Amino acid sequence: MVIVMKDSASEGMVQAVCEKLEAHGFQVHKVVGVNQTILGGIGDIRGVDLREFEVMEGVYEVLRITEPYKLASRAFHPENTVVEVGEASFGGEMVTVCAGPCSVESEEQLFTIAREVKKCGAKVLRAGAFKPRTSPYAFQGLGEKGLQLMQQVGAELSIATVSEVMEIGQLDLMLRYIDIIQVGARNMQNFALLRELGHIRKPVLLKRGLSATIEELLMAAEYIMSGGNYNVILCERGIRTFETYTRNTMDISAIPVTQKHSHLPIIADPSHGTGRRDKVAPMARAAVAAGANGLIIEVHHDPDHALSDGAQSIYPQQFMRLMEELRMIAWAIGKRI
Repeated sequence: MVIVMKDSASEGMVQAVCEKLEAHGFQVHKVVGVNQTILGGIGDIRGVDLREFEVMEGVYEVLRITEPYKLASRAFHPENTVVEVGEASFGGEMVTVCAGPCSVESEEQLFTIAREVKKCGAKVLRAGAFKPRTSPYAFQGLGEKGLQLMQQVGAELSIATVSEVMEIGQLDLMLRYIDIIQVGARNMQNFALLRELGHIRKPVLLKRGLSATIEELLMAAEYIMSGGNYNVILCERGIRTFETYTRNTMDISAIPVTQKHSHLPIIADPSHGTGRRDKVAPMARAAVAAGANGLIIEVHHDPDHALSDGAQSIYPQQFMRLMEELRMIAWAIGKRI
């Protein structure tokens, strides 16, 4: 359930409600807004008379959350959550762009691409050090060396970094080097990993699974948030359908639908969403027009020789042109890049 406290409610009144919730076996999550405090009670509501809480001093309203996801629901947190990392901001009036190569290949490669994407306006450098590949013979990433290069480039260029974690055993390394921890599509329902990510306080970029519904994506976010980490950024990256022309089917409608039901920021990944370089820009433009809080785009200065996903990586000059177009679209809908 959600309990909205009155503007005039004292800390003592809030604490009394928290204690009553805990006495009923609820796990309590508190959101302190500008004017109001909202309490989320997570637990079995059967047999609980909501009127017990409605009559308590300082309580304005008691709501029953019908969605299976509670903390990710707008009923619990009506205002948009804004996740900030360095100069990057997700969920507010900014459309924040993350860009970089699919994977870290070398120091020269990473510095070259990072300079280009930052010059164009990207606020976050994306690159993989651990790569989940369909083939066991494909390039699997540089591991810790790749993370060290990400940290080095991020520090020298003053740009935040995001990279993917594949298993719990990699998490300590990731926390040492990376600003935003990414959970890839294949791990969206790795519940043990999601629970561990709930115990950290760095932002988590959670990608939608290959065949996941929007509700399943929000339930995955709930796993992280139930551990106390509310800094979750959702990502629409295309889903698996019967269509074979593109790598995945980019679900643009997921952006406004998710924003209606959840307060969490959502960005779009047109690179994985289409798997085709010539389709990245159109889908990026469409995602921003649909209200996406940001984008994550693969950029490579020599994609024909990239060690992974070269076919969906755009050239730096294409990225520069795209950023100019996105600024116009963002302005038209009252946002900015």
